[in-house]
Amino acid sequence: MKGDSQTPLVAHIIYALGTGGLENGLVNIINRAPRKRYRHAIICLTDADDFASRITAPGVEIIQLHKKPGHDIRLYWRLLKTLKRLKPVIVHTRNLTSLEMQALTFFLPGVRRIHGEHGRDIHDLDGSNRKYNFLRKVFRPFIHCYIAVSHDLGQWLKTVVGVPSEKVKQIYNGVDIERFLPAAHKNAALLPANFLPRDAIVIGAVGRIAEVKNQRSLILAVDQVLKAKPELVDRLRVMLVGDGPLLAGIKTLVSDLRLSDIIWLPGDRTDIPQLLQQMDIFVLPSLAEGVSNTVLEAMATGLPVIATRVGGNPELVEEDVNGLLVDVDDSQQLAKALLKLIEQPELRQGLGQQGLKKVSETFNWQKTVAQYLAVYDEVLQTERKK
Repeated sequence: MKGDSQTPLVAHIIYALGTGGLENGLVNIINRAPRKRYRHAIICLTDADDFASRITAPGVEIIQLHKKPGHDIRLYWRLLKTLKRLKPVIVHTRNLTSLEMQALTFFLPGVRRIHGEHGRDIHDLDGSNRKYNFLRKVFRPFIHCYIAVSHDLGQWLKTVVGVPSEKVKQIYNGVDIERFLPAAHKNAALLPANFLPRDAIVIGAVGRIAEVKNQRSLILAVDQVLKAKPELVDRLRVMLVGDGPLLAGIKTLVSDLRLSDIIWLPGDRTDIPQLLQQMDIFVLPSLAEGVSNTVLEAMATGLPVIATRVGGNPELVEEDVNGLLVDVDDSQQLAKALLKLIEQPELRQGLGQQGLKKVSETFNWQKTVAQYLAVYDEVLQTERKK
């Protein structure tokens, strides 16, 4: 690994390095951190895909351990050898999938342990799973600091997992306001031919096509909107950007509801900032959420946001200020919210402007990176005082 070996190394252990909010945050922190403060290495328990090319910071080693499905015993040996070679001063795990790997740090004298909570998946939507929480509580005494990306997750760590308040830091992700910004007009050339009518209203969502993201609810809501207002079929268009295990099922649902002419499913894309600029309304219909990077990016683009009232979403979206909140998995309520914004262009514009203002004031990467570095400094200073 290139770089000054005297500069302390942070080893980030994650499940995989691919498209996702957790991974996007990690890459942004590494790219934006001062080079002389800390070195970084990313250890993927499984694999890294083309998303790894977004790392522009020099000397960042990316290690893939190629975990096999199920309980791969040899994974622990491979990880331990990797950690002994890297000699990190801090091991930073994220989410439950990597938490147990902190056990291997007991073989590394003096290492400091940080664990981040970025949101939960379909198997533990509200963080009440007893087996998972037992594991979290087992590791609780050995983690020196926890980082929660939302106040909601921070409170859960304190009240459910039982982490002492002084061990919990809450740090929001930032958003790149130089990449994500409003556009003066739509660019139909980015979309399929003849997809975008002149007076189109475009509803959009960006995210992994997975059960927890619940794009199905949005499709059902769009179907209800068109049944209530059939005349909108000539203007209403929907863009669902992303890939994932449920993409085939989502395509089938779109076909069964005869919505293929108005719903575009482009898969994963690298031009997300430009695609957001083609939208009029952004929707996040998740069943669970930490703090959504895509919501922040939509706000930075000047879009009004409709999000489910769950996790950290209410910390980003203020009802009737910069967006609307709806109950989880309630396509009927979502349809009503969509109709409200479809029929009131002035409201859309006002909510979008307030979202843009909130992002510029509260969510910036410079502030986020400074807070992460302060946590690293603090845990190392605690070790030196002993």
